[in-house]
Amino acid sequence: MAAPSRDDPWSVVDMINLSPPVDCTKPYDTSTLARKTILITGGASGFGAAFARHWAQYGAHLIIGDVNDRVREELVAELRGSPSATQDQTDQVALFRTAAASSPTGSIDAVVAGAGIVERGNQPNASSAGVFDLSVSLDTDDAAGPPPPPALKVLAVNFTGVTYTTHLALFYLTLSPGSARDRHLLLISSIACLSPLPGQTEYTVSKHGVMGLFRALRGTAWTTGAIRVNVLTPYFVDTTLLPKAALAPLAGGAKAELEDVVDAAMRLMADEGIRGRALLVGPRMRVVGVPCNGDDAVGEADGGFKFVEGEGGREGERRQAVWEVYGHDYERVEVFVWRYLSMLNLMRGLRGWLGLVRDLWGIYVTGWRRI
Repeated sequence: MAAPSRDDPWSVVDMINLSPPVDCTKPYDTSTLARKTILITGGASGFGAAFARHWAQYGAHLIIGDVNDRVREELVAELRGSPSATQDQTDQVALFRTAAASSPTGSIDAVVAGAGIVERGNQPNASSAGVFDLSVSLDTDDAAGPPPPPALKVLAVNFTGVTYTTHLALFYLTLSPGSARDRHLLLISSIACLSPLPGQTEYTVSKHGVMGLFRALRGTAWTTGAIRVNVLTPYFVDTTLLPKAALAPLAGGAKAELEDVVDAAMRLMADEGIRGRALLVGPRMRVVGVPCNGDDAVGEADGGFKFVEGEGGREGERRQAVWEVYGHDYERVEVFVWRYLSMLNLMRGLRGWLGLVRDLWGIYVTGWRRI
């Protein structure tokens, strides 16, 4: 079935200022990173460190927050040899204050909510790892008392912590002087937000939460200082975060490449026209353009491409690792979303008219003049 048209009466794409789908084959301008102050939580290792190293080469001013003091300090020392000035803090409020105070422009331009951990030793029936023991019989004697509470550290870091980062970002990004400045919040989720990961219950829940946070925010972030909100959902990448137990089932299978994750993040950060988009970074796949007809067609919404397995080359073939997800979220909505967003637009318009009336009243009636 074809995707709903942007002219659909129940589409709110224009209402929320959602940008068109991302074309990852097009080049982007990297010069926009120069002098941008970018705050990265969880920035001392994994994706955060890779982003920091890459963006530093383009003159970005980086603020790195991480609970791992040793690794963070090593990265900070490394990056201080680059053109960017880099600070390190762990407490989030102090981190944001440091970023704003040390910024060459006096403001924070972008925030990457990248802090995240993985459950270790998480196996079925291991209640100490945060998984409910479903093997317990309903007839089991409760004389020993209730089971211990689940461990919620992963949820606290991956979702509660990211939500707190988002809360601070929405405040500090709006303090940026000058309406023309780009303001960007980049959330880092995971393939776990799109597909369940057996044995990683808490991690899967946390990443679904991050995607839910994104899907809600991209519909309303335009009301708060025109902040851009985007999200990355990488597949398995061989980083320090990924435990060996997770690598074992992937033996012989394809994984995503770190450089593709970095490139996707760079595109979202540098292209200031991308608003409200989610990019999945997966293994590189051979894709061949085909006409959209018959059972072999994949549909106009997917760009008229299909996956091709095996080796060898074909005319028109290309490799692709980045795909857009939730691209049509707001092209057709139900009545609550439509009416709520319409109300937000009406309120913004009324605030503008009320401000005009107030100023005119002050000028012509009370003699007040704005200095």
